[in-house]
Amino acid sequence: MTDAQALVKTLDFQLDIQSDNGGLLYDATLEARSVYNETIRLAKDGVDWDTIPDRVADDANLVKNTTQRVVAKALGAMENYYEYDDFGQPSHTKDGAYPLRANYEEGYNLSLTDGGDVVFRISAKPYNHVRGVLKGSDANLDILQTALESDEWKIGTAEALFHNDTPELHVNVTNTEQTVRGKQDSRTVVGVDVNEDNVALTALSEDGVEDTLVISFPEIKFERHRYFTMRKRVQNAGKDSIHDTLKGREERFVRDRLHKVSQHIVEWSRQFEKPCIVFEDLKEMRDSIDYGTRMNRRLHHLPFRALQFYTSYKAAFGGIPTAWINPGYTSQRCPMCGHTERANRNKKRFKCKDCEHQDHSDRGASVNIAVKGSKKLDWNVPALNSLPVVRTVRRQASGAVDAPTVTHDTARGYQTDGVVGVSD
Repeated sequence: MTDAQALVKTLDFQLDIQSDNGGLLYDATLEARSVYNETIRLAKDGVDWDTIPDRVADDANLVKNTTQRVVAKALGAMENYYEYDDFGQPSHTKDGAYPLRANYEEGYNLSLTDGGDVVFRISAKPYNHVRGVLKGSDANLDILQTALESDEWKIGTAEALFHNDTPELHVNVTNTEQTVRGKQDSRTVVGVDVNEDNVALTALSEDGVEDTLVISFPEIKFERHRYFTMRKRVQNAGKDSIHDTLKGREERFVRDRLHKVSQHIVEWSRQFEKPCIVFEDLKEMRDSIDYGTRMNRRLHHLPFRALQFYTSYKAAFGGIPTAWINPGYTSQRCPMCGHTERANRNKKRFKCKDCEHQDHSDRGASVNIAVKGSKKLDWNVPALNSLPVVRTVRRQASGAVDAPTVTHDTARGYQTDGVVGVSD
């Protein structure tokens, strides 16, 4: 049994502009910034959101559907702001270029040459086009060429932007026909516990726990705090343009790391027979967070959902289904005896108050997620008499390599140096 899904992927390309009006594209991104700022300003002033697109479009010097796409993105940022308890209100004083968002065959167009190149035409301003050739990885070009020639693919919105002064085009493509194996056909459940500085994985089959892994990425937490401190200082000094630049750098850093971690999750899951990746549904968790201003800021801004989304769509392109479970008590429940108590967990250490089982607390949570996932699939959950050794993979803080740089095994109940406890 299979479930048909629309699989979406974003392909990044550099623009080799071959028309003599390349500066027009940069001017258009400045106009897009003005559209964004005006949209945010009107939304803050309480203007009816349904009337904002027409009000902004009257004064914008952009193709109308492009203006509408930029307005929609700005309103989406405001919607997220309200949804997540008023943290990170969008600014209406952005400086510099802003991505030019456009519909396919309206704001931009793509076509194949006889030589196999993909040429673009971007409507930077009304009746003014920028033309050239897309440059990018072979993998992205292959997917895009397939999308242009196959009825199974649909090309969607794209964003033209400048990254380190280099013009780029990020294109969304959708495979409308590809199917993902049905969850009920799975033979292995991979429980994924996403945390502030790591992600813990457990592969569970009907025979028991096959393997576990903890992928550590402390640099994301460190860099987010560092950028927050810098932004706070420049904001207090009234330097809003530097504030926005720092925020953009932070977002790109975090996005890059999350893509690498999500790819590692999918690759690890592929080794098991017919895997299904299971996540906690964390949306309601945000609504219940209230631990004071500083802790609220940290937790509300953690990229839990982003990592889950990146992993989910990468898994879908590999034919791996995903499922979601209620997150209640996954970090407090003992995976061995089922005793559930808040005192079982102390940071990265788990010690059951009933059976005295000790473990890495995040690994234990991933086991519980896998167990909940298997129950959702109506499996006969196996009795867990023991768990395999915890293996921690630490990523290099510089992000210079994709592969794990340091690994160590941690026996259940002991640190790697032999001291009683669990390595954290």
